[in-house]
Amino acid sequence: MAEISFPLPDLGEGLIEATVLEWLVAPGDQVERNQPLVEVETTKSAVELPSPQAGKVVRIHGGPGDKINVGEPLIVFEVPDNTAGIVGTVPREEAPKRRVRLSAVLDED
Repeated sequence: MAEISFPLPDLGEGLIEATVLEWLVAPGDQVERNQPLVEVETTKSAVELPSPQAGKVVRIHGGPGDKINVGEPLIVFEVPDNTAGIVGTVPREEAPKRRVRLSAVLDED
């Protein structure tokens, strides 16, 4: 098993920190990707942060009312070794599909 830290992401232009309002998970919980983890408040808004991956919660950083700086660890997951480097999927670069409908214009002479 490997441990992966999820740092507080940059939540908006010029924001350097967020205040933890409420943890929605606890150490020992098994979480799924995109499951809400924590509610934080910035100077602009309050938001729920989703989990970037599935795994077991090992540690959480900060309690309600604590400030965490962008880039500092927010939560640590334990994941299987074979998924330690995988956080999400990379979208394929595909040309957009366009459909064009042509219709004849008849000259009325």
